[in-house]
Amino acid sequence: MALGGALLGGAAPVAVEVAPGAFVLPGEAAEASAANLGAIANTGFLLGRDAVAVVDPGGSLAHGQRLRRAVEAATRLPIRHVILTHAHPDHVLGGAAFADLGAEVVAHARLPAALAQRREFDRRVLAREVGEAAAGSDALAPTRLVADRLALDLGGRVLDLRAWPTAHTDHDLTVLDSGAGMLWAGDLLFLGRIPALEGSLAGWLRVLAALRDLPAVRAVPGHGPASVPWPEAAADLARYLEALRDGTRAAIAAGIGIAEAPSRVAPEEARRWPLAEAYHARNVTVAYRELEWE
Repeated sequence: MALGGALLGGAAPVAVEVAPGAFVLPGEAAEASAANLGAIANTGFLLGRDAVAVVDPGGSLAHGQRLRRAVEAATRLPIRHVILTHAHPDHVLGGAAFADLGAEVVAHARLPAALAQRREFDRRVLAREVGEAAAGSDALAPTRLVADRLALDLGGRVLDLRAWPTAHTDHDLTVLDSGAGMLWAGDLLFLGRIPALEGSLAGWLRVLAALRDLPAVRAVPGHGPASVPWPEAAADLARYLEALRDGTRAAIAAGIGIAEAPSRVAPEEARRWPLAEAYHARNVTVAYRELEWE
């Protein structure tokens, strides 16, 4: 099943039903721009018997409005939960589209600190990237925090939310819809564009290994197709992270400094990924700072 929508004067991607009652609006595999209005991350929603849970409200007010219209096209049930997988702007700045609902906003226990640190900067960057269409875009403040695990019952559909140790960020949250065998991985899973490392390289590899053991047969990545086979779809991300780790360790052992390392670490692997020119050097720098103290 697919649900159409309009994106401020242009045709929008459809909401794809990836499992019964589970819908994804695929993001564009690009950087935020005036053309895509910041709709670059996968967002979606889950329907229970009694209520709806939104997973990541999107990268701008327009993106969030499009997601809300998709919910309204699918059901008359109330949106009672808005789940934030992490604080990056392409996942949270569409929150303003849901601000009037009084929904519970659920996030990792460390997300409020991250949001407070970056919110105003991210809004300024969005305005630079998408122009006037950024007006009104903002994140919602969490009202319920997850330090370990939380079960959300939508009525006949129980979601298992889990807060993870530092990986992609220090506040990653996943949603396991075990009844459908579906893992909503947020940006712990990248496909179709190079991963962005902010937290811990070693931590991300550990978390990815743990995610592979969860009882899911499909996953919704933060970036990439609407859904992918799980755990098979983790292979490309694991290969990149391992190449980043091994190449950075080799550079450190060879006495290559942090300024030179980005051009020397895993260049062949980086070339496999779209947008490598924007993120690989940054990833190497973050990895270097972590691994030089091993």
